[in-house]
Amino acid sequence: MEKSNFIDKVVIYVKGGKGGDGSASFRHEKYVPKGGPDGGDGGNGGYVFLKANSNLSTLLPVSEKKKYIAENGENGKGKKMHGKNGKDVIIDVPVGTIVKDFETGEIIADLNKDGMIVCVARGGRGGRGNVHFKSPTMRAPKISERGSEGEERKLLLELKLLADVGLVGYPNVGKSSFISRISNAKPKIANYPFTTLIPNLGVVQVEKFQFVVADIPGLIKGASKGVGLGNVFLRHVERCSVIAHILDISGIEGRNPIEDYFDIRNELEYFSKDLAQKDEIIIANKIDLLDKDELEKRIKKLKEKLGKEIYPISVYTGEGIKEVLYKLAKIVKESKKLNVSKETNQKIERPKPVWIELPEKFVIEIQKEDNDFIVTGTYVEAWAKRLNLSQKDGFNKFMELLERNGLDKKLREAGAKDGDTVWIAKRAFEFKE
Repeated sequence: MEKSNFIDKVVIYVKGGKGGDGSASFRHEKYVPKGGPDGGDGGNGGYVFLKANSNLSTLLPVSEKKKYIAENGENGKGKKMHGKNGKDVIIDVPVGTIVKDFETGEIIADLNKDGMIVCVARGGRGGRGNVHFKSPTMRAPKISERGSEGEERKLLLELKLLADVGLVGYPNVGKSSFISRISNAKPKIANYPFTTLIPNLGVVQVEKFQFVVADIPGLIKGASKGVGLGNVFLRHVERCSVIAHILDISGIEGRNPIEDYFDIRNELEYFSKDLAQKDEIIIANKIDLLDKDELEKRIKKLKEKLGKEIYPISVYTGEGIKEVLYKLAKIVKESKKLNVSKETNQKIERPKPVWIELPEKFVIEIQKEDNDFIVTGTYVEAWAKRLNLSQKDGFNKFMELLERNGLDKKLREAGAKDGDTVWIAKRAFEFKE
């Protein structure tokens, strides 16, 4: 068992993998002297998904890594072999996580059921190999496409806490000490409309299973009518799986644990019948203050009066706490299994990979710097990225597209003369009329 920090807000960066580049390959069989193109397509880039996992109760595991980048697709190969798709990244988050775009604040998803999955960054589509560019006028095309970049964005993950265990009991029975011993509980103020009292929230880890314990301060006799503000806190544990009721079996504060138990049970039932009917375990604290014989007598009396199993513990020495935590973990696990429907264990839905169809008619812009002319434009740059300009036919197609969109005319209008330097896609050319 370990202590675990409670983290309910995290900013992460996600990026889908780049698509692999297409291949410009040709057949090379022994008895086929003029083999045709056989370059395969690049694989698609991996995707990034978020998945709601009921075994998590904090965003701490997600916060330990700030960037989540899916694998790139493999490049295509000869013999029409497609590159492999990049591996996806699946990030587990607690149920109740709201996913927002960090820049716009737009809500992308509310992962409020176990097993829900949402795609937050698509991978890029792989580029086509030269087998797709064969035509009657180009029988041996030395041209292929580069893969598309994957989507990237910053996400804000916010956890709407769903407490698993509601901790109740009169003041000074040891609730605060109990919750601080089993977790790194920290008071939460901003999300709760209280004045003088705040609840303690702690994340407990039992082996690989996590659950949230919410201490409900101020729950005393008369709380359902507003005394002690306990009725305000009760709203935050209505969806919990189990009530953990702590009693002071030592009586050192002069209280009667049996009367205390029924007082608080009455308040629970008054507030919510559903809450009162939830599983409950009764924890008898401060056993270190009693000798063995007296302890046995008091536990026997509690069992007779309450008719339930009693879990004796000492928060001071740690005795009995392990058994209580394993019992709580077992109840919470079973409750979560019952609440998981078949529909929420959904299959991954994969939208189409990123691929922008580029127009063959587009605007060319000319910028003049000193005596040089720089050819720019949104689609000029996009085509330069899409086509592999180191390939002869890829470069020729790129230049043909520019000529068809009035490159020469634009340069002359900008004042270009013979011998001037023209920059296109980071390459230098000498302008000739």
